[in-house]
Amino acid sequence: MTRDGQPRRLIIGISGASGVVMAARLLRALRGRPEIETQLVATDGAWENFRAETALTRAEVEALADVCYDSHDLAAPIASGTYETLGMLVLPCSMKTLAGLVTGYSDNLLLRAGDVCLKEGRPLVLVPRETPLSRLHLRNLKEAADLGMTIVPPMLSFYSGATTVEQQVDQILGKALRFFGIDYAPFVTWQGSGRQDMMH
Repeated sequence: MTRDGQPRRLIIGISGASGVVMAARLLRALRGRPEIETQLVATDGAWENFRAETALTRAEVEALADVCYDSHDLAAPIASGTYETLGMLVLPCSMKTLAGLVTGYSDNLLLRAGDVCLKEGRPLVLVPRETPLSRLHLRNLKEAADLGMTIVPPMLSFYSGATTVEQQVDQILGKALRFFGIDYAPFVTWQGSGRQDMMH
């Protein structure tokens, strides 16, 4: 909560990369957190991927968020730096969206909201979804990091003991949310190997 008792706003951007189910899982998890207000903006490509990869309808996904915006509405509140938020998590982040963020080509609301976070010094966390990565992708990821964006690729974690896809996704979500100061109960932190290393 903010000092005046209002929920903290977190922008969730969903772009047209494979893995949109991760965003739906995140929205479900944050739905029961009254101290967090999720502000959703999904691109046309994201909605195509929801249809291709899940059984979720657009209405069902939007019902998981507290506030929803059309990606073509460049006059939405999140397009302005005076609208205070914790920052923005782009999950998943397509290579097209990555390129737009790196170059400042804000031709939709998701890209504009990301641009706002950068200019206001707010966290902008990307979960890029592509494989293999070309030299162009790698160059853009490096540029994004150099510009202050945080890159959290959806890589498998084995130290957590995750044995299901959902548990692996939970690890990714937990890592990403930490950059906004948000705890995520299913996230398993590294506690060390439990062995005493010998110094010689």
